[in-house]
Formats: sequence, C-alpha cells, structure tokens
Amino acid sequence: MSTDEETQTAVRELLELVNDALGLEAEVDVVSDGETVTGTLVGEDLGLFIGRHGQTIDAVQHLAQRIAFKGAPSDVRVVIDAAGYRDRRATALRRQADDAADEALRDERPVALDAMVASERKLVHEHLRERGDVETYSEGAEPDRHLVVAPASAAPSPPASAE
Repeated sequence: MSTDEETQTAVRELLELVNDALGLEAEVDVVSDGETVTGTLVGEDLGLFIGRHGQTIDAVQHLAQRIAFKGAPSDVRVVIDAAGYRDRRATALRRQADDAADEALRDERPVALDAMVASERKLVHEHLRERGDVETYSEGAEPDRHLVVAPASAAPSPPASAE
C-alpha cells in the first residue's frame, strides 16, 4: 500500500471511529489530490462534530494529521471537513479580515482580530497580503494567538515569529 493510500486509510478509520462514537448518521468520504488528503463527514446534524467555534473538528484534524504521519513531518496536509464548514469559515474569516482592514484604514490604527488557529491566521495573512494597503502580524501565545491588521504606513515591524 502506498503512503497516500495509508494516509487515506488512517483518516477514514479515524473518522469512522469518531462518527460511531458520537452516534452520528454520516458517511465518510476521503479523497487525495497528492498534496492534501481531505476527510469529510457527509450528513445532517453535524454540529456536534464541528463543535463550538470549530473546536472539535479542529481537534479531529490535528489528531488525523498526527495519526496519519505518526507524528513525523510531512508535506501532505490533512484537512477534515463536515457540511461545508471549512468553506463557510474561510468566507467568514475573509469578511472579518476585510472589515478589520477597512476599520484600520478608516481609524488609522491597528485592529486586533479574535484568537484563531494557525491555519486560519495563515488564510487571513494571505488574503490581506493581496490588498497592499494593510499589513498583518500575529501576537500572543497559543491558544490566544491572534492577528493584528494595521495600515501599511503605520504598521510596526512584525515580530520575528510572525506567520
């Protein structure tokens, strides 16, 4: 079995276990494009799996990554989704980022966003980088690490550990 097949199998087995443990009536779908293995629960009433502010689905994604690669680094990403949550969350984050950028420019001051996981901070950094009129940097320590959006002309030098 190839590494890609092993990864897909590990992700499928984890999702089936979680699906059964939570008593959900969902189907497990796992696909790979060579760079990302995506495991998705397809069904109704998946709020319990997604969790408050996505905490459960993020934890399952972290577990899936660790299990699939036995804790070793990998160029392949594992993404866990349910009921289109990841797309909805990305859209909401982009909207929040644009609102924060507009506020930072209007008020000529940095605007802090709520704490978010590293993958979400990266999405916002990349989204706002395209604008050119604002800069972003991360502040704080996990789990309270958050993003700050500042006007490009007024942004302080980002810390060395900026994402």
